[in-house]
Amino acid sequence: MAHPRRVQKVAKQIWRELSDMLLRDKVLQQAVLPEAALGADRYLSSLTTISDVEVSGDLQVVKVYVSVFGDERGKEVALAGLKSKEKYVRSMLGKRMKLRLTPEIRFIEDESIERGSRVIAILDRIKAENEKKAAEGQDHVGKPADGSNDDAEWEGDDADDEGIIYVD
Repeated sequence: MAHPRRVQKVAKQIWRELSDMLLRDKVLQQAVLPEAALGADRYLSSLTTISDVEVSGDLQVVKVYVSVFGDERGKEVALAGLKSKEKYVRSMLGKRMKLRLTPEIRFIEDESIERGSRVIAILDRIKAENEKKAAEGQDHVGKPADGSNDDAEWEGDDADDEGIIYVD
């Protein structure tokens, strides 16, 4: 088993190499965005980024977490393209890096950035609603600016949950 600091160093180097490959390697770019060969603007169609790299303690397996921004079809194509090129990426990493054994590469979809973006959008909407209420004479908590107790209107409120956002 490799020293944890060495594993971390290898993970960082693999991250740099794969990021560079996504930017410069034509084979990998075409796998992620096949439409590029037809003249599609790769900067507008989809965006694929590496969000994390995990290297096993024995340096035999690398899990590469990728985030793909775009529509569902674009995500499916990009992830399938990456997975189809795992052996190619392994071979290229072997040529770029000085490792005794080149680890097996596994691409895994990471939706955490997209989920985070959705949460931020929800929080921004709530903030805008609170600012609107404040401008209409209420403070940011939703209580009247005159300090009176306005909780009476909530008692026995059986209205439906319209407008409430549930995040899973």
